[in-house]
Amino acid sequence: MIPFDRTWPYELVQQDVYVHECPFCGESNVLLPLKRNDLPDISRGVKRLLVFPCCRNKITLVDADRDYLLANQPLRTRG
Repeated sequence: MIPFDRTWPYELVQQDVYVHECPFCGESNVLLPLKRNDLPDISRGVKRLLVFPCCRNKITLVDADRDYLLANQPLRTRG
């Protein structure tokens, strides 16, 4: 089972990857330093370091699907 607290939703706009909100600082509409072409490699298991440009917090992406990025650490608190 995929741990939901380690996932974060993303959106594609042409070739760019955005998140509606940074999981660390709460900044809105963050353009990630990823491109659409990077997502297939991540979904095949290639790990990728992601540094959020808004606050410089880092995570390692370990998987991706059409809607969510999966990180190596929790991105949300369990409710």
